[in-house]
Amino acid sequence: MKIATWNVNSLKVRLAHLLQWLEANPVDVLCLQETKLTDDKFPISEINAAGYEVAFSGQKTYNGVAILSKLPLTDVVRNNPLFPDEQQRILAATIGGVRFICAYVPNGQAVDTDKYAYKLAWLASLRDWLADEMRAHAGGGGLAILGDYNIAPEDRDVHDPAAWAGQVLCSDKERAALTALVDLGLSDAFRLFEQADKSFSWWDYRQLGYQKNKGLRIDHILLSDALSKRCTACAIDRVPRKWEQPSDHAPVIATLG
Repeated sequence: MKIATWNVNSLKVRLAHLLQWLEANPVDVLCLQETKLTDDKFPISEINAAGYEVAFSGQKTYNGVAILSKLPLTDVVRNNPLFPDEQQRILAATIGGVRFICAYVPNGQAVDTDKYAYKLAWLASLRDWLADEMRAHAGGGGLAILGDYNIAPEDRDVHDPAAWAGQVLCSDKERAALTALVDLGLSDAFRLFEQADKSFSWWDYRQLGYQKNKGLRIDHILLSDALSKRCTACAIDRVPRKWEQPSDHAPVIATLG
């Protein structure tokens, strides 16, 4: 079983890229972030034609999440019930006995801003709800939470740690919030394996960020113990980042035995 996450940065703009990528990489489950579409505009027929069922939660211009699956999706939940929020950032579904959560964590804009405080509150509430979800699905096939976390966990996940020190995406409070999620009993699938240095999943469009590999690893797949024991590989697919008008993020794929 292959599962993946990808911030497509507008599904309207990147639909052809998504379909091209799925044809070459027919993963079983794919979590999308930043679809940036209202639900009535979601390309259901195109995704169904590619062989996937889909659940989605969108809004105009910003945010938006979706889960694509080759198997039926059940027990679909939109948003975190512990955190009332108009922004569409969370979607959960059970697929083949596994609980999948697609998450688009707020960016935070800058440390000490209102948006940064919102990000930390959002993450604290996510931890509480995630603990409930893990308990509720403890008897099943496990839980995976995939998405754009907008947090680089460690300095090795940053192209220039000194330049990013204390900045949003790399601040101590954000990293502590991510650690609090992991401490629930989750593993970062990417770090279960030996990886090349300077492995990133996001590169700024500006100043030749991708060409110079000035990136951050902020897209993650966190797995419960039952799934981490099944995980045989995890990789970042940089290929779509090279396409014309790409998303600024690359997909992350984990293989479960």
